[in-house]
Amino acid sequence: MWQLAVFFIASVFIFWFSRASLRDWRLHGFFRFFAFESVLALILLNVEMWFDDPFSPLHLLAWLILIASLFLIVHGVYLLRVIGKPQGNIEQTTTLVQIGAYKFIRHPLYASLLYLAWGAFLKQISLASVVLVLAASLFLFATARVEEDENVTKFGRAYVEYMQSTKRFVPFVF
Repeated sequence: MWQLAVFFIASVFIFWFSRASLRDWRLHGFFRFFAFESVLALILLNVEMWFDDPFSPLHLLAWLILIASLFLIVHGVYLLRVIGKPQGNIEQTTTLVQIGAYKFIRHPLYASLLYLAWGAFLKQISLASVVLVLAASLFLFATARVEEDENVTKFGRAYVEYMQSTKRFVPFVF
């Protein structure tokens, strides 16, 4: 029952920070809101299983994915702040970041969220967790696609060339 309370409270905060984007489905923040909600629900669904049998092969794989998620969020935010030269928040970068993780994938922060979703999913696989991880994946894909269009408008040809030399979420794969 506590999971519902946490979901509700966290959802209020996510909604508050996403409220401007939710007015227009053509903005990347619209889809990102639903990605965050899906990941939050997935984590809360499986949280009680996170430390059950922590050394099973499936849980070890989950931990590896979760560590990659943590690395990407810290590394990605750092690069956006230092190299991206944001005007305000990290979404308002003035320089296209193409080093570090950004040399290989265009969306380290969304990849981090995607890895978090799949890591949480592997903690306990169920029909509900399958639905939630697929929803999170689809919403993150939609978020990235819309943001790529926004970045082409913002950075022009440089971003188009960048897209041709990188993958979206998984280095060398996708």
